[in-house]
Order: sequence, then C-alpha cells, then structure tokens
Amino acid sequence: MLSAECVDHPAMPASRYEQLVQSVVDYAIYMLDPDGRVVSWNAGAQRIKGYDADEVIGQHFSLFFTPQDCADERPQRLLKQALEQGRTQDEGWRVRKDGTQFWALAAMDVIRDEQGQIVGLAKVTRDITDRREAALQLDAVRAQLFEVQKLEALGQLTGGLAHDFNNLLTIIISSARMAKASPDPVRVQRMIEHILQAGQRGTELTQQLLSFARHRQLEVTLLAPLEVLASTRGLVEHALPREIVLHERLDCDLPLIEVDAGQLQMVLLNLLFNARDAVGERGVIELAVHRVDLAGEVDGLQGRFVCFEVRDSGEGIEPEVLPRIFEPFFTTKPFGKGTGLGLSQVYGFAKQSNGAISVHTQSGQGTCMRLYLPAYQPGPRAQEDR
Repeated sequence: MLSAECVDHPAMPASRYEQLVQSVVDYAIYMLDPDGRVVSWNAGAQRIKGYDADEVIGQHFSLFFTPQDCADERPQRLLKQALEQGRTQDEGWRVRKDGTQFWALAAMDVIRDEQGQIVGLAKVTRDITDRREAALQLDAVRAQLFEVQKLEALGQLTGGLAHDFNNLLTIIISSARMAKASPDPVRVQRMIEHILQAGQRGTELTQQLLSFARHRQLEVTLLAPLEVLASTRGLVEHALPREIVLHERLDCDLPLIEVDAGQLQMVLLNLLFNARDAVGERGVIELAVHRVDLAGEVDGLQGRFVCFEVRDSGEGIEPEVLPRIFEPFFTTKPFGKGTGLGLSQVYGFAKQSNGAISVHTQSGQGTCMRLYLPAYQPGPRAQEDR
C-alpha cells in the first residue's frame, strides 16, 4: 500500500529530503494544498505524467483525471475523503500531458503542522499499467484453461450420460408400445406414468449438463454448499464405474459461501475424477462436507470455513510426485488421458477464493484432498474483504 508522510527528522535537513524526493523517478511524489492545488513536483511526476514543474504548480490535481472522472467529481471526493480521514487510496485511469492514459495506484496523506492543523497533502502515484495488463492476461488464460477443463470433463461424462439416455429411451419406447397394445386402461395408465417419469429424468439430466457446459461470464454469488454438491453428484455418478462406491458424509447446517458456482462445480468434478482414476475399477470414494474453524493450521487461514473432502482408497501419491501435483500440465496419466490442468485449476480456485487445498496421502492407503472455502460473513467486513 502506498503512503506518504511528512516527518521532521533532526538528522536530515529539508534540503536532503528534497534531494531524496527528487531522486525518485518510479513514483510521482508531490504536494497539494488543502484545496487540491499542486505546490511541489518531483522528477518521477514529470516522467510519469509528462508535465514540467512550472506547468502544473498552482494547477488543481483534477488536471490528471479523465473527463469522465471529473464529470463524476471523483477528484473532489478523494480530496474530501483524505481531509476527513487523514488518508485515501485510489486506483484508476489517469491522463498524461500528451493525452495518453495510464493505470495509476495513488495515495494521499494529510500533512499537519506542529499544532495539528492541516497544511497540505502528500500525493504519491505509481504507474501500474503493466501489472494491470498482466493480471488481465492471466485472467484470460485462466478462463481458457477453465474451458479446456470443462471440455475434458464433458468428454468423461459423455459415455455415462449416453448410457443413461439410452436406458431412458428404452423405457419410453417399450412403455409406449405396451400401452398401445394393451386393452387394459389401468395398465395403459401405468405405462404412461413410466413414460412421464423417464422423460422427467431425461429433462433433469439435460438441465444439469447444460448448466455445466454453458459458456458464461464468471460470477461470484452466495451459494448453499449442498445445492452445488447435489448438481455435481448428478453429473459425476455417470462417470463412476459400477464397482466404485461413493459414500457421502454431509453436515446439514452449513454456512453459505461466496464463490462462482461453475468454477466450484468444476473443481469438485476434478477432485472426484482424480479419486476415480486413483481407485481404478473397484474401490471406495468418500465425499464429505463439513464446517471447520481454523486457527492458522492450514496455510495460515483463520476463521470459519466450509471443507469439501474427497478421500479415495487408491494406492496413494508417490513422495517424489507429491510436490508437483499442482503444477500446470504435470500429469502421471498416459498420453491422451489428461491435460494436467485439473489440480492446478483446483489450486488456483482455492487461492482466488481466499481458501486453500491440502493433500494427505499414504502409500497403499489412499489420498485425501480437502478444499477449504471461507464461510460468508455478512456485514461491512465481508464487503471489504471481497
């Protein structure tokens, strides 16, 4: 966080402070009077904003804001906030002398005299355009990887879904034929009920598949964990062999969480698919969801969290492999059986959501992965954290 303070230091004369400030070229450091007019200007300000000192001293600092920000009175609001609260910080577009714009991280701190009266404000601005563009590119790549993972998951689900739809069509066609050939009204009514039940089940499968596959902008919302789990279970059960048993242990009284539903569903599918692959053709997968209170024992997290736990009865993860499992594109699966993006996407989602992912494994006794997501805390603090 950027900050600036004017401090009297007996060991360094004012001229030395001036030399220090003028030597900084990566930050625009200058002072404003209480009305927001520029009273000093350093070399960094000249380099970043393009103005010489004699061009800006005496000018209002709104000169550096976009026309839209000025129309919205953003400079005045920031100045008022700094004067009332002692400091303020802002991030947004600023305008250079030549009209080009840059993304700025700026801070204002009030300066007081010995009697505590406000005599001006210290203003520090940094050009973070490159950092912002890198973050936007990272978000775009992450979104692309998310779609790749979604396509891979859909491929794994296709076989099971095709089998289920074939069974439903068999029920519908057979029931329709028997109803057509039967003179018994009661039997006909029963066959019609079978057709309706099969059709309803097909509709539910289609809705689950469309909800998962639909390309949409990521959106953070308040979610009930068990609702997301129910829709995920409806998909994953089609990808599990009959010899793999899925056990569930679910707490009923779970707090809400604030995440993107599509990403959470993708993460849960990744964890369950990994457990399925670890188990092989026969075994047990345990899925548990419960509330936990952490005091720093998991990645330093503190507070109330919802823990999604996936445990398998596989062979465990080899010690030499364990440190690399969250690396993008790292996989121990045969060529064509996985992209190596699943667990890296899980890790990225956990960190983005202010949570964590932990792994406990033992050779010959399986693996347990726990995803911790913070419980929603209503009130001003939750909005600030977000």
